Amino acid sequence: MFTARRALFAAVFSAPLAAPAIARAQRAGSTIRLIVPAPPGGSTDILARALAEDVGRALDLRFVIDNRGGAGGIIGTRAAAEAPADGTTLILGHNQTHASNQWLARNLPYHVINSFAPIARLASVHHATVVPAGHAARDMAGLAAMGKNGGRLAYASSQAGSASHVLGETFSRREGLNSTHVPYRGAAPAAQDTVAGLVDFYVSTWPSVMALVRDGRLRALSIGGPARMADFPDVPTTAEAGVPYMAVDAWFGMFAPHGTPEEMVKRYSDAFVAAMQSQENIRRVQGFGFNPATLGATEFAAFQRQDVERWHEMATLTGITLEG
Repeated sequence: MFTARRALFAAVFSAPLAAPAIARAQRAGSTIRLIVPAPPGGSTDILARALAEDVGRALDLRFVIDNRGGAGGIIGTRAAAEAPADGTTLILGHNQTHASNQWLARNLPYHVINSFAPIARLASVHHATVVPAGHAARDMAGLAAMGKNGGRLAYASSQAGSASHVLGETFSRREGLNSTHVPYRGAAPAAQDTVAGLVDFYVSTWPSVMALVRDGRLRALSIGGPARMADFPDVPTTAEAGVPYMAVDAWFGMFAPHGTPEEMVKRYSDAFVAAMQSQENIRRVQGFGFNPATLGATEFAAFQRQDVERWHEMATLTGITLEG
């Protein structure tokens, strides 16, 4: 299996490289900085580490994970935008860093489209609404009822401006709830405080809470997707739970700084798509709760532009703004 995988990647990278910068970046044993604009433990970090290990071995490159969380992913994403466009820095971005921040953040120090070269979309994940295991709400309708008629709910998010924040606020506004937003610095601490009962609910990417739901420390009231999950048949879909507007998936994709040579972008794109389409990695990422959803560089660029417009609509509804 390992030999076959190395052969696949060797074929992807076998064509002559067009510039010295490409040769330097992809020389055997070279170090590639992979920025993760989030703290360790969340969905972005999980996916980055799963792929970096495998692709690094196959390409004989050394990927170094550089976790730079904070400010809605702006800190790490700005660092990637300002990095040399020589292929030695990549970023695993997502729907916040490379779509919704364009509308949510004031004075954003980069442009979600113009500052980057899309390499490949890799995966998507559903969002789930979870509550502490002992919470009184048994379904989404019951949760909403607790935030009305003088009641008030506190909801967590992985960080201000994240999809969990936008979706939590969307639920509150659509249902007319009295609610308080409690932002955290990452998915892991948000989940931990939800387990502890310090907040009422948390709209999270599924990989960040799947194990906690399985262990009975959190209870999922709904999850996005067209059908119930085979491993969690008691969790209704958002449509079944009466909140179809919350069926918004997060996506994750690899980017390079704008100006990275097209030859290098193409070779990285081929490599990451090949990695994500291997049966071994499909099983691996599905085990973490991800849905493989690969797109090459050209298709990913078109998808990103459409998603930027979708998040414009959601930003307008919620009125959420961040300081860039």
